[in-house]
Amino acid sequence: MPLRYWALIISLGAVWGCSFLFNAVLIREISPLWVSAGRVTIGAAICWVFFFALRKKLPTDWRLYPQLIVLGMLNYAIPFALFPFAEQTVASGIVGVINGMTPMTTVIVSQLWPGGEKATWNKSIGVIIGFIGAIILASPAFGDGASAQVIGLLAALAATLCYALTLNYARRFKDIDSPTIASLSLTAAALVAIPVALLFSGVPVITRTETWLSLFGIGIFSTSFSFLLVYWLLPKVGATNLSLNTFITPISAILLGVLVLHERFQLIHIAGIVVIFLGLVFIDGRLVKRFMPKPA
Repeated sequence: MPLRYWALIISLGAVWGCSFLFNAVLIREISPLWVSAGRVTIGAAICWVFFFALRKKLPTDWRLYPQLIVLGMLNYAIPFALFPFAEQTVASGIVGVINGMTPMTTVIVSQLWPGGEKATWNKSIGVIIGFIGAIILASPAFGDGASAQVIGLLAALAATLCYALTLNYARRFKDIDSPTIASLSLTAAALVAIPVALLFSGVPVITRTETWLSLFGIGIFSTSFSFLLVYWLLPKVGATNLSLNTFITPISAILLGVLVLHERFQLIHIAGIVVIFLGLVFIDGRLVKRFMPKPA
């Protein structure tokens, strides 16, 4: 794969890592449902600016539109609510690490998906190692009987499953350009997320400057620009390679959590993070194959 694609994947992971910091600030004043609704609405608006500036045309095949609604729900509305929900009880850095398990859930989903990438021995081992790391990471919550933390961790893991489903489902849109996919799917997510947020959380009240800044930051940088890049990269690098940006996302999330939010990690958390990264190394496979003995 060309070096420029790796550079874009790394940049994507760093920007997505910022989203966990934004979530942590946003949930101080608005509900997770409104975090999702606000994020997809701003993201959609920016994508439509690109859409019209590039003079794109809407697809004429109306059968695509219900599929784009599914994409919007899986890739945006649901996980964008699950992650801030998780951060109500779990540190943003740890939620970022759970997000880093997306390649593992992608391997599982791709194995079962018709025409998906089949798991190799190293990917299978990586999945097992990764989930052992997740158990280690979650063990303090089980030990303290903190059921809310366990629910938060499961919510974050469910969000990675949404992403894994998306990475396989989105391959059907390979003939549609990225501004069109992003604009339509984000709009579909907004049309669903806003009524749901109104129904269950009422009208949001935002009084803090940092809340507005975080909302626009997560909507513009961590959503519209990022997903325009995702849909452009996906057909070029494949679902599993693209999901490896999550090597960078947890590092970014951890650093921001420690430096900005002053989060602290227990030794057991660090151990779990290391094990999950080891699982990612096996899924990636390059280092593993380099140190494997060559056949005689």
